[in-house]
Amino acid sequence: MAMSLIQACRSLALSTWLLSFCFVHLLCLDFTVAEKEEWYTAFVNITYAEPAPDPGAGAAGGGGGGAELHTEKTECGRYGEHSPKQDARGEVVMASSAHDRLACDPNTKFAAPTHGKNWIALIPKGNCTYRDKIRNAFLQNASAVVIFNAGSNTNETITMPHAGVEDIVAIMIPEPKGKEIVSLLERNVTVTMYITIGTRNLQKYVSRTSVVFVSISFIVLMIISLAWLVFYYIQRFRYANARDRNQRRLGDAAKKAISKLQVRTIKKGDKETEPDFDNCAVCIEGYKPNDVVRILPCRHLFHKSCVDPWLLDHRTCPMCKMNILKALGIPPNADCMDDLPTDFEGSLGGPPTNQITGASDTTVNESSVTLDPAVRTVGALQVVQDADPTPQEGEAIFTTNSFSP
Repeated sequence: MAMSLIQACRSLALSTWLLSFCFVHLLCLDFTVAEKEEWYTAFVNITYAEPAPDPGAGAAGGGGGGAELHTEKTECGRYGEHSPKQDARGEVVMASSAHDRLACDPNTKFAAPTHGKNWIALIPKGNCTYRDKIRNAFLQNASAVVIFNAGSNTNETITMPHAGVEDIVAIMIPEPKGKEIVSLLERNVTVTMYITIGTRNLQKYVSRTSVVFVSISFIVLMIISLAWLVFYYIQRFRYANARDRNQRRLGDAAKKAISKLQVRTIKKGDKETEPDFDNCAVCIEGYKPNDVVRILPCRHLFHKSCVDPWLLDHRTCPMCKMNILKALGIPPNADCMDDLPTDFEGSLGGPPTNQITGASDTTVNESSVTLDPAVRTVGALQVVQDADPTPQEGEAIFTTNSFSP
């Protein structure tokens, strides 16, 4: 029963662990697939005409001797999350006032070109949300909004969130590129920008929420596994202790029972020495004179040296599997096992005992006991009638005992 419980606990713990692992694994895959980001790069093509230096001017001064046209095209932009993925073209402008360069104020004015030309607002990151910056430029009819990642001093760009302002192209460019364009504008150089769609990117990642969820699930899984493991080993320890105690009790009971079993010595001429008599079932050897045998309650006999170790371990007859503890009425868990039934010797088939003197009322031949059918009982006397005065081999002689109160 205890072993079945332990096996059931082990199977349940293993099944729970496997199911939990599969469940967490599927959740991880699900969250990993669900948490994905699709974004597009943007080609940024700028064109500007920078005045060329005058060769005739001295070191103390310079002048315009013409204009040199510059064109640069790089895939450095990144479309906003809610921006339409389409092309945009126009002249790049900033806020009119240096104080409003961040374009966080709804009243920010941009130096937009005249005659209704398309223009693109260039705004540095910071102080307010991307949505506010893009909306303020959109309300002033900008064709697109370019935000450069000010303060990072790297080429890093992100996918800007700007929910609610989804009708204008909005991209982010790195800080170095943004500062380069700002430098040109501050020198009153006209810069024209052409934005085109770049590469589509699909990035899978695990969000912070899924990481926390998976971590909690893993911790719960480990706690469940640890609890089952502790429970299993506690049950195993208890079972081992109970088994040891039971073995000790059974061993003590077996010793008591063995000490109560009948022992006799084989003599020359006994039927056990005859060739056709069964051998000892333990050692498969025949019986010889002077061999000490032990007779079990089932009337099977064996060499004492052979059957005692067997009985100590198994407590059953090697031939018929009779339990000697049950046959002798010895409880295996009793603290004191010396109190045997008064008819114990009779249960073994041994000679009856005088209840007053304790002496045996019969003289028993070393061979098996056979009773004459002509025995009758008269009061307290046992009389043998029509019996041969000379005892025959294999028969018992009954003596007459009278008892007086």
